[in-house]
Amino acid sequence: MSILPSAAAPLPPRPAVPRAPAGLLAAVARSAALQRRQYHWLCAALLLMALVLPWLANSYWTKTLSASMALSVAAAGVALLYGQLGLISLCQYALLGVGGWVALRLGHGGALPFELCVLAGGLAASAAGMVAGLPALRMKGLYLALVTLMMAGGYQVLASALGFPDGGPGWLGKADGTGRAMLARPWLAQGDGAYLAYVLAWLAAVMGLIEWHRRGKPGRAWALIRRGEAAATAAGVNVLLYQTWAFGLAGFCAGVAGALLAGNVGQLDGRAFQASESVMLLALTVVGGAYHWLGTLLAGLLLRAVPALLTDWEVNGYVALMFFGAALLHALITAPQGIAGQWLSALQALRQRLRGAQA
Repeated sequence: MSILPSAAAPLPPRPAVPRAPAGLLAAVARSAALQRRQYHWLCAALLLMALVLPWLANSYWTKTLSASMALSVAAAGVALLYGQLGLISLCQYALLGVGGWVALRLGHGGALPFELCVLAGGLAASAAGMVAGLPALRMKGLYLALVTLMMAGGYQVLASALGFPDGGPGWLGKADGTGRAMLARPWLAQGDGAYLAYVLAWLAAVMGLIEWHRRGKPGRAWALIRRGEAAATAAGVNVLLYQTWAFGLAGFCAGVAGALLAGNVGQLDGRAFQASESVMLLALTVVGGAYHWLGTLLAGLLLRAVPALLTDWEVNGYVALMFFGAALLHALITAPQGIAGQWLSALQALRQRLRGAQA
């Protein structure tokens, strides 16, 4: 007797593939358009700064502003991770040191053009950033912050022990005694004022690179991941790929910033790359406004220009730390958009009032 059924049983219906809500995709598009308008205005502001500031500031303040704008490049990477993906990485300042080390080693040992040293430092920090981002594939929030902070602590010990290349022999490039050499600046930016304009040009270029990603497929994927990994997966986003991509791009920003800092003063000190600096970089990026291009500019000014101003006024440096702590609490509790968000909201409200008065 046959045990086969006389007729084939009907197949169960295929489950419907979930799709991302249409309203979510529309919100992502509106956010991208707003960032695009802000980028255009910020480029105009950077051009104005490049033309005016070298004529107004003395040598000390020109170097201070160059360092501030270089740190704004690193803050752009922090803002990318925090604002686009909601990820907290506390090793970005360590990646800044990686980029500075590579730029110094290639500049002294290989006598390469400064631009190639900057790009090499950015690529090296990008690779290190992808490695640092691996824990993000399995953990989020506080756990990710702690793991990346421990990475920053490990780099602090390494940088303090080995130091940075300064024209010496050997693989590490360390010089003994008075044989330390300064990293040569690019030929078109030998003076302090010209170098400030040079750093501003790199800042605009890095922001343009991030904006190009935001306009394309990576930006849409990051926005969906920020609003929920389930919704992103439903929309067909490869969460693993685009999170790693974001960490690599943020690392590139930090590496470029480190190379620009090395060119600003000619050398770097390993004692300057403490783990606490990564915490400060994240905190002031949030205070400045991680969701706006203006916020990254403010973060760099808060990191270097404000402490320098307090020093000129003979105010204790710990006052700046107290101010930054209070500002961070204010931003987290009442102003998640940061200083930039509050300014832009006030400007928008003023424009609406003026339009209402004219009507």
